[in-house]
Amino acid sequence: PSHSSVATQHHPGDPSRCPREAGARRYPLHGLSVPSVPASARGKAPARSTAVPAPEGLQSRRRKLREEDGPVVQAGKRQRQRYVTKVGKCQVNLGNIQEKKRFLSDIFTTIVDLKYRWFLFVFMMCYLVTWVVFGTVYFFDAWARGDVRHRGDPEWRACIENVDGFVSALLFSVESQRTIGYGSRMVTANCAEGVILLMAQSIVGSMIDALMVGCMFVKISRPKKRAQTLIFSKNCVISRRDEKLCLMFRVGDLRDSHMVDAKIRAKLIKSRQTAEGEFIPLEQSELNLGYDTGEDRLFLVEPQIICHVINRRSPFWDMSAESLRREQFEIIVILEGIVEATGDRCLAAGMTCQARTSYTEDEILWGYRFEPCMSLEKGAFRVDYSRFEMTFEVQTPAVSAKELQELKELEQQERSTALSLYWDHLLQLRAP
Repeated sequence: PSHSSVATQHHPGDPSRCPREAGARRYPLHGLSVPSVPASARGKAPARSTAVPAPEGLQSRRRKLREEDGPVVQAGKRQRQRYVTKVGKCQVNLGNIQEKKRFLSDIFTTIVDLKYRWFLFVFMMCYLVTWVVFGTVYFFDAWARGDVRHRGDPEWRACIENVDGFVSALLFSVESQRTIGYGSRMVTANCAEGVILLMAQSIVGSMIDALMVGCMFVKISRPKKRAQTLIFSKNCVISRRDEKLCLMFRVGDLRDSHMVDAKIRAKLIKSRQTAEGEFIPLEQSELNLGYDTGEDRLFLVEPQIICHVINRRSPFWDMSAESLRREQFEIIVILEGIVEATGDRCLAAGMTCQARTSYTEDEILWGYRFEPCMSLEKGAFRVDYSRFEMTFEVQTPAVSAKELQELKELEQQERSTALSLYWDHLLQLRAP
């Protein structure tokens, strides 16, 4: 084969096989992948020299350096501490809280917010402790009155019948609080303290039932799991819509029962330094998603593309595609709504559900748009959630919205100037 045909069959990843013209010098594809060659050595190199194979260790080292220097690997290696995870969990740990008694003042919310393993532990311990405490008191009363010593005496008038040990006293405590009453153990009218203890345990047991059952009801009826069926797109896109540069993402609901009065809002989390030198970490600023026009209220029946118009009030006003890569920020998206009241989910009816997600700067695609995922089939609209994340590239200027606006104003000014000159020329031609 000819030299030209051999030169076209090359591999872009291997610098030793890159095509070159006759008489041209050989340079590495990546300047950081190989050591620098002195100028004197380059001047003495022949024009067409055969490639000397490097040792295997040197080739692997060069390949590793090329991979480490790549922008894709650098972006993958860069780890960011997110403020909110993709599933909506806030990555904020509260520490050094001095006044922990504030949690005990709101014991109901404290118990409801516990994890299920601790909640069940507290649930069981509340009953076990009261049973053991009152069982101990019953046993001590029977021992002090002599009921234990006169066990089996038919002429002895006992305070609590058939309580002759700690186990029997514990069984009597459980039967009294849970109103089981097997009939073998009971409080008699021979002692007043037994009646008082029975009344006290009944009141304490009712209070524990009201607190624990109420906490259990609220905990299992909280619509936190409903948020898992509200999904967000993994990436944001920036493209033009109606001649305006917009930041867009997609949200959808996987359930047939819809959210009532769904509202969406977004926050920009970004650290900045003021003109006075004050550093503000994780400053929150609002992103307008149509609050003034009512577009933030969603009828979430099919997937919706939420749009943020990048205008003068937007924090992305003077941000271009190049400056976007150098920024470091996070966009928090919050979707709130009331769970629809249906027969199969009456527990969660009327409760507010909140779903959250976040987008960092490397999860924003400049110059892309979401693909449609709806179609009309057999008289009904069908949503294809396999296309929910799909995007396609569109022609979008890489400049900021501010520069686009300045270019548009400059074109309008030039057009008006040209039109005025044209009318002046016409008037001069018609003048006598």
